Amino acid sequence: MALINYVTQIQFEFGAIGLLGATCERVGIRRPLIVTDRGVKAAGIVDTVLDALGAAGTVALYDGTPPNPNEAAVREAVGAYLKGDCDGIIAVGGGSSIDLAKGVAVCATHEGPLQSFAVIEGGADRITSRTAPVIAVPTTAGTGSEVGRGAILILDDGRKVGVISPFVVPRVAICDPALTMGLPPALTAATGMDAIAHCIETFLSPAFNPPADGIALDGLWRGWRHIERATRQGDDRGARLNMMSASMQGALAFQKGLGCVHSLSHSLGGINPRLHHGTLNAIFLPAVIAFNQSAPSVREEHKLDRLAQAMGLGNGTEVGTAVRAMTERLGLPTGLDQLGVTRAMFPDIIRGALKDHSHRTNPRVASDTDYEAMLEASM
Repeated sequence: MALINYVTQIQFEFGAIGLLGATCERVGIRRPLIVTDRGVKAAGIVDTVLDALGAAGTVALYDGTPPNPNEAAVREAVGAYLKGDCDGIIAVGGGSSIDLAKGVAVCATHEGPLQSFAVIEGGADRITSRTAPVIAVPTTAGTGSEVGRGAILILDDGRKVGVISPFVVPRVAICDPALTMGLPPALTAATGMDAIAHCIETFLSPAFNPPADGIALDGLWRGWRHIERATRQGDDRGARLNMMSASMQGALAFQKGLGCVHSLSHSLGGINPRLHHGTLNAIFLPAVIAFNQSAPSVREEHKLDRLAQAMGLGNGTEVGTAVRAMTERLGLPTGLDQLGVTRAMFPDIIRGALKDHSHRTNPRVASDTDYEAMLEASM
């Protein structure tokens, strides 16, 4: 088993869910709220979690997590947390459930609405050590939220914002690839491309963090080589293990920051919450890579060639084309028009992207006309 203390503690192996009871005891969680969604519950994974806890009578459950978690769901789950007199949270599911759990961990222990803790509202400094402890149990291999320092949540006013603080990093991530074995092919593909996007975009971010760069490149190497097999052969244990690792590594690395891929997908996802974040990232990646190729930090550090090497390509000029080809091979949409996005939506998408926290960490500063060109190239 790999025990990693890079950002938080990570228990990573087949069967790691069996460590959940002892982990709660060590963290000091006696009355947990399980935050999950109805699909995960229906798949029997919540029962597996309860068996691992061995104390179902002391557990509260919230299973109303929407595909894109929002402020209303945070309020509902906070109500369940307070009603159950809970002292911690076990997040079980994909990035939506884990991000929702982080929002609950903040809002159940601090005064003020969710909006007041958003980064773009200056909320990072308002989040303190009072934040409830979270143990994250991912059931997809995509967002890496189990080791991330932030949550992406939709406010009542429709904005998709980041709630980011060291205090929202889960105390422990229990990464058991067996919990992803039943993931459908389309969701495996979309979440997998999310992980690949994280590894690529955080590596291109200009912040100086060589350890994060190394983690991102290795995560990309694993994700790129195993995503097709995990999608087509869902019971392949090696492919599932490597995709879960790629997901976790992408999020370990994106403390560097992300970029225009995510500022665009956050904005569009706020406008239409039904759109899958990983699919949007896959669509936007080629256009953003093309935009960033002339950035000084990208050129001087030969970053595209280093990405190409991790992906088994000839040189950096092939990266964007290879991403689009992979997206197509996986059966995912390759253009925004396939998702019902129209050019009339561009002004709203651009406004949101310019305000997004990921906009600031792109290798090149993007203007409104730059974003329009990226959107057009992504149609």
